[in-house]
Amino acid sequence: MSKKILLSVRDLRTQIRGDGPPVRAVDGVSFDIAAGETFALVGESGCGKSMTALSIMRLLPDAAAISGGTVELDGENLMALPETQMRDVRGRRVAMIFQEPGLSLNPVMTIGAQIAESVRRHTALTGAAVDARVIELLEAVRMPDASRRVGEYPFQLSGGMKQRVMIAMALACDPALLIADEPTTALDVTVQAQVLELLRDLQRSRGMAMLLITHDLGVVAQMAQQVAVMYAGEIIETGPVQTFFDGPAHPYSRKLFDSLPERAGRNRLLAAIPGAVPPLSRRFEGCRFAERCDRVLPHCAGTVPAWHAVGEKHDARCHLYADADGTSVVKSATASGSGAQIAVRRAEDECSAALLQVKNLQVHFPIRKGLLQRVSGHVYAVDGVTLDIFPGRTLGLVGESGCGKTTVGKGLLRLVAPTGGQVLLGGGDFLALGRDALRRRRRDVQIIFQDPYASLNPRVRIGDALEEGLLALDVGSGAADRQQRIDALLTEVGLSPEVKGRYPHEFSGGQRQRIAIARALSVEPRLIVCDEPTSALDVSVQAQILNLLKRLQREKGLAYLFISHNMSVIDYMADEVAVMYLGRIVEQGSVDDVLRAPQHPYTRSLLAAVPVADPQAVRPVLRLAGDLPSPVNPPAGCHFHPRCGVAVAACATNYPVEQRFSATHLVCCHLCKKTD
Repeated sequence: MSKKILLSVRDLRTQIRGDGPPVRAVDGVSFDIAAGETFALVGESGCGKSMTALSIMRLLPDAAAISGGTVELDGENLMALPETQMRDVRGRRVAMIFQEPGLSLNPVMTIGAQIAESVRRHTALTGAAVDARVIELLEAVRMPDASRRVGEYPFQLSGGMKQRVMIAMALACDPALLIADEPTTALDVTVQAQVLELLRDLQRSRGMAMLLITHDLGVVAQMAQQVAVMYAGEIIETGPVQTFFDGPAHPYSRKLFDSLPERAGRNRLLAAIPGAVPPLSRRFEGCRFAERCDRVLPHCAGTVPAWHAVGEKHDARCHLYADADGTSVVKSATASGSGAQIAVRRAEDECSAALLQVKNLQVHFPIRKGLLQRVSGHVYAVDGVTLDIFPGRTLGLVGESGCGKTTVGKGLLRLVAPTGGQVLLGGGDFLALGRDALRRRRRDVQIIFQDPYASLNPRVRIGDALEEGLLALDVGSGAADRQQRIDALLTEVGLSPEVKGRYPHEFSGGQRQRIAIARALSVEPRLIVCDEPTSALDVSVQAQILNLLKRLQREKGLAYLFISHNMSVIDYMADEVAVMYLGRIVEQGSVDDVLRAPQHPYTRSLLAAVPVADPQAVRPVLRLAGDLPSPVNPPAGCHFHPRCGVAVAACATNYPVEQRFSATHLVCCHLCKKTD
């Protein structure tokens, strides 16, 4: 028996008007969502996913307008409603969770007041009944100590807590449809797992439908029943999730799968999609993906493809299926490998001495209070970290946000002042260098920051930004030589030298990250700290950046400290892995030691929380209780014991000593014993 259709979108068109031709952000989109069903909309940034959601809600910016189509909610056309009636629909019948909760919440209002605002707008509750409803909603989304949190402001909450507040606001009036726009993009895998589990439970208990917008195929496999792939303003493939994952039909869909690090394997290049999404101000005469497609046919560029059935309830908009049933095409496509084989590192490289030795690194930030600003305590951001990084190899540093990963990278570079420890680079202590000597040695170690837009001066042209480092460290014999170096750097990272006269805002996210990589390479370093270099990127752009970093490492013998919470990226990039929790390393070893045979309960929890791009995958359930404790007052004994499901009495009193689980595998856990 077929389910009742709750939302029906037909030929929806949204245009954004400016000085030039209109941008057709949504160009003829049609789909249905059944009651109680999760429908996933996937694709790269710039494909029109979020604009589709905003069009359904009629929350478009001033420059945008719906130019055609219908959106029917339970048989009622939302496009025909006056704004006064549409305000009653928003929040009460359809609610939305926006991508960035930190920007969506009012920073000068308590979270209780913000939730109460929605309750008052859409219900008849008043006074104490509103307050009770707010606490009830926060408890429903599993907010710890809900009665106290109602009086707190957004800045006092973690990322996961802010997302829970957004969900509570969206569910205030029991909507029939919830639109979740990238609800877990900026979250750690553990917090992401909590939020996804919460959404599933709430959906199941309330019979709510969900439109899930994401570029994470693992989240799609875990959450959705139906999926649609969007590209350049239009939907190009639809079908049941299991059918889609068994055999993605459209070449673009297959490329998205091939871009996943876990699909390629460590010794293969990722099958990155060349180019970028075309500008939506163009008028398309054929297939919009033709310029980037590796299976393009002669008539793809000049003829718009029609919809074709490629399986049961599985359809694709592609010329490949015009004269066949599609079966052979799908099978041949999904059986194809990813990228080219990467040359395996030579055995002698693995026996070389450490390039960088970090010994008992400490970074403690003082907390000052009172009129005289006396020190009342410390933030123990990094509390005794020891690491070795070898030439031509990658050490992956993983853990939740707030555990101290970025501070380790900044501390060993002295971008923040370490409190203690040693950083030995080339035999000398990097932390003991004077100002002039430090300036000269900065050539050896560079950093790629998480947000390339924030780390590039918006008023400085790209060429000048690259030359700045050359001038500061006296690289190059003159202006002409420096310009030649800049041209070579841009070419090396896959950009044209002609772009050096442009400003950062004129580039895409992936291009800005390439510029950041070029800047780090400009002074010929031996080690690069990569701080979440792909966390804000789509899987297709991420594949391009990871391939670039692999190639540069192979050609230049670079060492990387690769900081990330994306375990599949770490698995693909790293040779060794260190797992960090609340300022300390709890497990480290080779990538096979840590990711294939994890011993510490925290490492196992991280790996269990990673969504897998397979709807049938069965994963162990190891839920972490609560959030990361404050580094101001870390728990006694093992810092992880309050959240650990297998803790014993000794865990609460004594910090575990380092145990050598094997020749290459070190673990700090009372439950792990030394090998003979």
